[in-house]
Amino acid sequence: GLGIPAEPLFRSRKEQRVCIKFCANLGKSATETLEMIQQGFGDQSLSRTQVFQWHARFKTGRTSVDDDEHTGRPTSCTTPETVAQIQELIRQDRHRTIRDIAEEVEVGYGTCQRVLTEELGMHRVAAKFVPRILTADQKQQRVNVCTELRQLASDDETFLSRVITGDESWVYGYDPETKRQSSQWKSPTSPRPKKARQVKSNLKSMIITFFDIKGIVHKEFVPTGQTVNSGFYCEVLRRLREKVRRHRPQLWREQTWLLHHDNAPAHTALLTQQFLAANKIPVIPHPPYSPDLAPCDFFLFPKMKLKLKGRRFDTIEEIQAETQKVLDTLTEKDFQEAFQKWRRRWDRCLHAGGNYFEGDGGR
Repeated sequence: GLGIPAEPLFRSRKEQRVCIKFCANLGKSATETLEMIQQGFGDQSLSRTQVFQWHARFKTGRTSVDDDEHTGRPTSCTTPETVAQIQELIRQDRHRTIRDIAEEVEVGYGTCQRVLTEELGMHRVAAKFVPRILTADQKQQRVNVCTELRQLASDDETFLSRVITGDESWVYGYDPETKRQSSQWKSPTSPRPKKARQVKSNLKSMIITFFDIKGIVHKEFVPTGQTVNSGFYCEVLRRLREKVRRHRPQLWREQTWLLHHDNAPAHTALLTQQFLAANKIPVIPHPPYSPDLAPCDFFLFPKMKLKLKGRRFDTIEEIQAETQKVLDTLTEKDFQEAFQKWRRRWDRCLHAGGNYFEGDGGR
């Protein structure tokens, strides 16, 4: 199943045991021995468990590098006891490989794989990165906010159409394309494509964007060297008010628009709070550490940056011009769908008990 002929594989294992015995006799630790085995044998190295077991055997006086006598080859049949044993090994260490488990339980590789996938319904996944490991209090805050927003939307069908949400984000002169974007088709005989590891460029520009269910209301790029502090953010809000007056006359005339932003320091500073109160701008709540509940973070910025990934821009002006072009491609339907996704995400958050959740049920 590994694509390695049985005889060379057997010989490789025996050679490694000789090396382990040599290292043990020299007084090398099990960890040092493992590092040397991995360096010398690469992908064909014995597992960590095997190296440590054989190292311990040689340290306690064993001289033979041959396998212990078995009553037969590894079994290909499964019993409830075998399944339970494999399940317990996984419970102890979920990083174990199939080969490691198969050797410890003394079953064939294919049998072990079948138990894991068919009997236990397991498959290997990479760890999911989340913004933060939430405390019980933070989860409850997410539940409380989602409950409140859902109630507001239920009581007033115009609620979502009156919300203007915004945030700021960096746009880079070069942002590496995603793994999915870089994939390509190849034939069995063609070489696998390669690319060097790449990182985001130091050339970047910060954009601040506000939008509602109809589209972008206001956007601006932060001057190079300018920090988005409360003083600067209040000036941005002044310009936002003017855009609301010009482009959303009904909301301005009726003074019914609502501001939504996250809990960044500039957004929650006393000066900002005083400005919002003086200009009678209501702010709808947003729970801390919740980019999954912020339309800019789950919709606008990812959609914008995906179109820019893998492209190189040489100047700040070029970054800003191309960003503008991408934003211009978004339609009113895109923004309407974003707000509907936001509404679905409240339900997903409540269903998850305030934990981070997968998707929004409508992508």
